[in-house]
Amino acid sequence: MILYEYPLEERIRTYLRLEHLFARLRVLVQRDHAIDHHVALTTMFEVMDVASRGDLKSDALKDLERHRQLLHSYRGNPAISEAALDQIVGRVDTCFKALNDQEGKAGLALTDHEWLMSIRSRASIPGGTCGFDLPAYFAWQHHAPEQRQADLAQWAHTFAPLADSVALLLGLLRDSGVPQKVVAESGQFQQRVPNGKVYTLLRMQIDDSTGLIPEISANKIMVSIRLMRQGADERLHAAAETTSFELALCA
Repeated sequence: MILYEYPLEERIRTYLRLEHLFARLRVLVQRDHAIDHHVALTTMFEVMDVASRGDLKSDALKDLERHRQLLHSYRGNPAISEAALDQIVGRVDTCFKALNDQEGKAGLALTDHEWLMSIRSRASIPGGTCGFDLPAYFAWQHHAPEQRQADLAQWAHTFAPLADSVALLLGLLRDSGVPQKVVAESGQFQQRVPNGKVYTLLRMQIDDSTGLIPEISANKIMVSIRLMRQGADERLHAAAETTSFELALCA
């Protein structure tokens, strides 16, 4: 099964991009090769670019506060475990405090690191990080893997409050959706979004053995999915068969 996600709001789009970058960064830091660590650094620079959005931190704090109030409203509900509720509220409180206490945008501390910023300025140039351009960086790439990993972990730690908050917010958002089995007739599926509730994330799960790839377009009113198949010419072509898949709308 392959799970596709489609954001219905810009801030969720940003959260998903950050989650993607943080996941890549975690994998690359754990590897030993200098090339992997180079890509880890460029990934950090991508995180800094995404996190440069002025309202990102305030949006995340507002979302954490909204979830905290919602969770507290469940107090006294006999269908909900107080122990489990305390645990998740504690995670929200921890993320809120860490993010709120961090000065400025994520990665701001790294902008004062002259050596890292010299790499960042050259990384966008094709081949700009060659040894003759950045000899100090070339030397760093020859350090022991353990030393490079320690350096990368230290630099990546500046993103921890944002990474933890994004992971928690997306986890809570995904848990709010209830998957339902639906059918795309002749490769096409459309559904009106229920009134009275604002959904911010669409999740679609389809059997990868079908070889079908969804083209998703959605807003707060309508969901439209067209199933495609990659042909011998490497292009996507509309599929004509009727196919079932799981769909969840998360708020």
